[in-house]
Amino acid sequence: MTLTTADLCDQHSSEPDFQIAEPIFKTFGTKNCFSGQISTVKVFEDNVLIRQLLEKKVSQRILVIDGGGSHRCALLGDKLTNIACKNGWEGIIVYGCIRNSDKINQLPIGIRALHTHPLKSHKKGTGELDSAVNFAGIHFKTDYYLYADNDGIIVSQKPLS
Repeated sequence: MTLTTADLCDQHSSEPDFQIAEPIFKTFGTKNCFSGQISTVKVFEDNVLIRQLLEKKVSQRILVIDGGGSHRCALLGDKLTNIACKNGWEGIIVYGCIRNSDKINQLPIGIRALHTHPLKSHKKGTGELDSAVNFAGIHFKTDYYLYADNDGIIVSQKPLS
């Protein structure tokens, strides 16, 4: 990502499909700046579908996980994050918790999550793939574009430059 989210706001904030996330996330991973097209998954305390998505080889993709904002378990840990890195994922947004944050903070990926939690999630395989999800004041849709840095997260229907 060459432009910052502040630059993108200066240039595009008046456009109708431009969205800025509420500042509710903590930063993890070594990539503070990342961007790409969105893939979505909606789950609740269950990470089976998350694993299925992260096991796919991708290019310039960001996984957006609507975990219902749960603070009762983690949806992502260092093992799944390693899989994501090996398969080309640029970043992951988690509306929920992660675990093994010290190990994740050494990996070359950008992660935003609400908090950390030591308990792993359930393994039931329930949830929805590629459905529109809403949190942090954003309507995330598959194939929209996401830009993240230390100042925030921006989503747009079209690529921004």
